[in-house]
Amino acid sequence: MNSDSANLGGPASLDGRALVILLIGAAGISLAPNFVRLSEIGPSATAFYRLFFALPVLFLWMRLEPETTAPERPTSLRDFLDLGVAGLFFAADMAFWHWSITFTSVANATLLANSAPIFVTLGGFVLFGERFSRRFLLGLAFAIFGAAMLLGDSVGLGGRHLLGDLFGIIAAIFYAAYLMAVARLRGRFSTATVMGWSGLVTAIVLIPVTIVSGESFLALSAFGWLLLVALALISQVGGQSMIAYALAHLTPAFGAVALLLQPVLAALIAWVLFAEGLGPLQLAGAAVILAGVVLARLGSR
Repeated sequence: MNSDSANLGGPASLDGRALVILLIGAAGISLAPNFVRLSEIGPSATAFYRLFFALPVLFLWMRLEPETTAPERPTSLRDFLDLGVAGLFFAADMAFWHWSITFTSVANATLLANSAPIFVTLGGFVLFGERFSRRFLLGLAFAIFGAAMLLGDSVGLGGRHLLGDLFGIIAAIFYAAYLMAVARLRGRFSTATVMGWSGLVTAIVLIPVTIVSGESFLALSAFGWLLLVALALISQVGGQSMIAYALAHLTPAFGAVALLLQPVLAALIAWVLFAEGLGPLQLAGAAVILAGVVLARLGSR
């Protein structure tokens, strides 16, 4: 058991707490699309600052961790390579998702990016020989279908959106790889260690991505910079770190399915902030996602 979980109770109690933490983390990252929407700079530059402003907090957290809560520190080249690979996966996910938005609709990009649980399940089966119950697979299907319902008739795959749709699928594959990598790294390192070192690599990779995208690195106002800091603290240090913590105690496949609650939370937040009401189809989709997550939870081992 990873030391982050010390003194939290037995396996069942820890599993339940990890699920609650995962859902709180999902709420944190569900704010990210709204921060990106309000940002005064481009999406790739915004993603860079999401990591850049989070890194001082993450490395301070790592520095202040007592040795008793972080028994293993990265020391070898292999350790840093493993952490770096997770950072590369996350950078590729964000880059391809942002490019997907450029070439297709936001609805298409969101739906395809949320297909990550499919690739986590396939990856677990092919790479690690994991087996999944019928109830879990049914829950996965429900959750994906619910995500499609939530986005409604704004989704239109194929045709002129084909390149953007392809980028959305690639983003989902990289996010699935990131979740699986983090789940395994958390068996060896603390949350702060995983998030700090992988986040450093992600930030470095996003610099040339932003330059190639032709985006400015400079926000236009103090409010613009404040938004970037809030994105880093709430969505990265808060939300993404909670997800990383939880993945040490939940299977990556179920964790990915539970994260499909993120678009539900994002839609509710957009409803409050931007008066974007949810119709009957979207509300039904949210209910189907919730049912799918519950089914997947009951079918998880």
